[in-house]
Amino acid sequence: MVIFAAGCGNNEDTADKESTASSVAESTEVVTTASISNDPADVMAGLSADGTWIYAITEDVTLSEDLVVTGTFHDKGEESGDIYRKLALYSQDDDHNVTDEFTLTAPTMTVESPNFKIQNGTFVGDVVVKAEGFELAESTVEGNVTFDSQELMDSAVLDAGTVTGETTVAE
Repeated sequence: MVIFAAGCGNNEDTADKESTASSVAESTEVVTTASISNDPADVMAGLSADGTWIYAITEDVTLSEDLVVTGTFHDKGEESGDIYRKLALYSQDDDHNVTDEFTLTAPTMTVESPNFKIQNGTFVGDVVVKAEGFELAESTVEGNVTFDSQELMDSAVLDAGTVTGETTVAE
């Protein structure tokens, strides 16, 4: 089931965002459905251990509390798939072209899910990485990225993204 959170009113902008959000879910999912919502409580739950392997937003979202990305998930929700988790901060058309990017803001994002990727868009806040395989894919972190160990930093893929603050290993 795909979940959409739409604001009041019925205008073309909302319809376009819902259509492109549906495209993200349909094009990236084979077996399971992406969780798609702009409600802060849904975002927190969707990235928790009880959430899904992929989570998408369709407009800018601001969280007032820290976000913890936790749990081990598999690509496309299949147990036989690689361990993988994704935060999609964008919408796309039927040809997989990114049509819009969004910003997720939180004081801190703590990443405890292995192989967690932030795809497109911007995260505003600091990121603390406590799991291997963190990745920025054409996305930006407006803040600092701190890894719990050098090994976690070495396993990260940051060269396809941007970090505006410092990238360090915790002392």
